[in-house]
Amino acid sequence: MRLLRLVPTAAAFLIAFAQPGFAEPVDSGVPGMLFDHDVPVTMTDGLKLRVNIYRPEKSGHYPVLMLMGPYGKDTSMADAPAYKASWAKLIAKYPDLCKQSSCRYIRFEAPDPERWVANGYIVIHADVRGAGASPGVLDPFSPRETEDYATLITWAAHQPWSSGKVGLLGTSFQAINQYQVAALKPEGLAAILPWEGAFDQYREIGYYGGILNVAWEYWWTHQVVPNQNGNAQTPLVDSINGGKDTGTPLSPEVLTQNRVDPVGAFAKHPFDDAYYRQRTPDGSRITVPQLDVANWTDWSTAGYLATASKQKWLRIQTGDHLTPFYSDDALALQKRFFDHFLKGVNNGWEKEPRVAVQVRRPEGTAWRNAAAWPLPGIQWEHYYLDATNGSMGPDLEHATPAQKTYPGLGDRLTFTTAPFTNETEFTGPIGIRLWVSSSTADMDIFAALRLIDPQGRDVTFTGNSDPNVPLDLGYLRVSHRAADPSRSTGYQPFHPHLVSEPMTPGQLYPVDVEFSEPTSIVIPRGYRLALTIQGKDFGYGPGADIVHANDYALPDAHNSGLFFAAHPNRDPALYGGTDAVATGGEHVSYLLLPHIPPGH
Repeated sequence: MRLLRLVPTAAAFLIAFAQPGFAEPVDSGVPGMLFDHDVPVTMTDGLKLRVNIYRPEKSGHYPVLMLMGPYGKDTSMADAPAYKASWAKLIAKYPDLCKQSSCRYIRFEAPDPERWVANGYIVIHADVRGAGASPGVLDPFSPRETEDYATLITWAAHQPWSSGKVGLLGTSFQAINQYQVAALKPEGLAAILPWEGAFDQYREIGYYGGILNVAWEYWWTHQVVPNQNGNAQTPLVDSINGGKDTGTPLSPEVLTQNRVDPVGAFAKHPFDDAYYRQRTPDGSRITVPQLDVANWTDWSTAGYLATASKQKWLRIQTGDHLTPFYSDDALALQKRFFDHFLKGVNNGWEKEPRVAVQVRRPEGTAWRNAAAWPLPGIQWEHYYLDATNGSMGPDLEHATPAQKTYPGLGDRLTFTTAPFTNETEFTGPIGIRLWVSSSTADMDIFAALRLIDPQGRDVTFTGNSDPNVPLDLGYLRVSHRAADPSRSTGYQPFHPHLVSEPMTPGQLYPVDVEFSEPTSIVIPRGYRLALTIQGKDFGYGPGADIVHANDYALPDAHNSGLFFAAHPNRDPALYGGTDAVATGGEHVSYLLLPHIPPGH
């Protein structure tokens, strides 16, 4: 079932929205800002979550910005082991950041409350159930957690210092749950700004193309579990009072009982069943004004396309996951949006272009405005594959039939275009149709679209979670190849992921590979495109012949992007066969690209 609006009983409503009995605000150390620390707010089942409230010292009624996450509302980014690298990158990018703020209250993936309170906003940061100072079972993105968020929003709208309007702001986890709670339509919610957040719990988080994503194990182990409520062994320090901010210590046995490992849960649910549908919002119920900020890698346009909001805007950017959120330009954009929808400021926001994309080039980027997404004027072009010589191009539709094999758990099979003779732009969703076979009953396809410079080097880009990524990445477990024509387009298949259909060894099957993100690149003359198909995670290792678009150093060997497939569910007996791609004749395989003609 989809997320439904949860209406508390009258008794539960009175419990949830009763005055919490604030203690005197602690000294924030920031002129003009009051700080209410660890305020208890009662949920509909009687459990109390803890929130921090940052508000203007001057009395009045102010709009509220809220976020709710598992990372610790009192955990300093500068000191926490899991966030020190992110903090170092942030300060290196913006060395004057802490001249504009004390930076004392900046938390991972969260807005700096000082810079909002000074502009007439209240900021509320909550520890999710089971994390930090909030007791209970830690179960990320669960219906219970979403109901808690709805309760907090309506509670905030009823407080004496509130204007009654609440907006949501945050990145990643704190963007994903904005979509979830917006579908519940809580009283007081007036606008959302999800910054690089996934929408579809199955296709963008648990599984990519039907292949289990175990990258979340690192996130869970290093960023979430250390902050579990009751974890007395946490290395995290309460930056407000010192010591621990994880509540009353619990035994290891109780801690284990009080948390739901997401990767373990994903592994128990290999298909898009009720588990994911309870965590994926019904987009038709999301009607609140929204500004979606997406990235060309990892989490992009799904939320924007799914929601029914008539007042919605999309920005697709390049760069890493964290630092752009804290830039002066980003803050100005966020404030213009919320000033308009939470304060009613006539600042011309309604004239903002509905879509703006940061078009990538090897030497930099440039913003382009548009009226819709995908961009108007796209000319869809087929680049046909030829297995006889590993070539790819628009004039190879009638290539001689051929097949090329590769190891099912092994290295790459690559198709490359001729050097482009004119500067050419591709911006938008991409698609791949392949004819494939395997010597076993299943196969996993890992696809990478790459840009190759005239010297034969890979040109890489800064990704959401990786400093070196190709133009795009796609995935498909072939036993999940069934597609729903009513929900598919020529450039983007919709795989229901409801059943497994084994392959007959040696038989060819047409399959459409899932790309959850679009791409953008202006290809200079002399550069080429390459499409790599392989049976394992794509990545650049030490010694790889690459050049970064922004001259970043090459990292250690690892996969690219926010995905990692190595897991016991990839049994070598099933996925380690000999795989093949067929091209030409009756088995035309191709890459579908969104060409933007000159002048658009």
